Amino acid sequence: MQPKHEQVTELRLAGEPLRLIDPTRIYVCGITPYAVTHLGHASTFIWTDVLARILRDAGVRPVVTRNVTDVDDVLTAAAARAGAHADRFAYLQQYDFDRDMTALRVRRPDHEPRARHHIDSVIRLCHELLDVGAAYEAAGSVYFPGAGVADRAGLTESSALALAREYGGRVDDPAKRHPLDSAVWQGSGPDEPSWPSPWGPGRPGWHAECVSMVLSTYGPAVDIHAGGADLAFPHHAFEAAIAEAVTAVTPFARRWWRVGVVNVEGAKMAKSTGNLVLVADLLSEHSPAAIRMLVLDRAWNEPWNFEPAAFQHAHDRLDRLRVAAARPSTSATNHANVETRRALRSDLDIPRAIDIAVEAGGDAAAELLDLLRLE
Repeated sequence: MQPKHEQVTELRLAGEPLRLIDPTRIYVCGITPYAVTHLGHASTFIWTDVLARILRDAGVRPVVTRNVTDVDDVLTAAAARAGAHADRFAYLQQYDFDRDMTALRVRRPDHEPRARHHIDSVIRLCHELLDVGAAYEAAGSVYFPGAGVADRAGLTESSALALAREYGGRVDDPAKRHPLDSAVWQGSGPDEPSWPSPWGPGRPGWHAECVSMVLSTYGPAVDIHAGGADLAFPHHAFEAAIAEAVTAVTPFARRWWRVGVVNVEGAKMAKSTGNLVLVADLLSEHSPAAIRMLVLDRAWNEPWNFEPAAFQHAHDRLDRLRVAAARPSTSATNHANVETRRALRSDLDIPRAIDIAVEAGGDAAAELLDLLRLE
């Protein structure tokens, strides 16, 4: 679709205007391919897909990178339980993920780096951090100091430790100077995945993987860093701190864009808790358009609770928008087109854009269906 009626120079995100740059560099935290795709993950990728579509509609070219974290202790453990080699297991899981994303009409990213292909980059990152005094080596690992990262995130030490423990931060590692320190390079034991390094056999740390993939793709900064709200700490906080320490470029991300988590009965949908609503199961009962409507007809940054009954509202909204699109356009349609796009560019206010399009009908509704891939 072509830009509508006005030259767009900024987009409001998270309540603040973001000056648009062409191209706009977007990095979205991707998947650790060890289990099938659930709605919590899909929500982030649907929203990022729509953000990119809105930018294209505004005449700005988005360049989207979505990583694959295929070096991860959880993945290794899952592959071992399945009796499979970790590499093959990850590729099979990613195949299922890609199939689900295609069904949900999520456009493929421009770049899809894999952590396994960035081992040398992480080793170079370690060297640079050590050279500038921003990391230390101990017992075959390289650590980035973490107490200041928690302070920067506005967290108490106890809260930060709880989150680090939840996300596998090895807070009891005796080699660390402080429990919140994070491994940029983690020394490996005999039965763990490992690559040679100047500090001994080991593997990259989670945060360092993303830093290396961002820097390798975009250079020292990114325009929009997307991901789930649950990744704010420790992942996003350490990403930014490590990247800024090694490049001296601030801010690492011009805008953080964190999508609200999806809950089930008040608990975050997550593989670790087993309360998953699988995309494949939803697709067996509902159209891709209905699933997208369920995800998008709300504020992007607010957490929400999944309830199967909510699909009735999503189907109703979709039907009203389609009926409106079948009505003939009127003299007010052009104005409605402008207003729907203003709503979309003002913090992706999709509920308001739908309301405007339903009332105006005609091209305003038809074009919104196309833009949001709800047709």
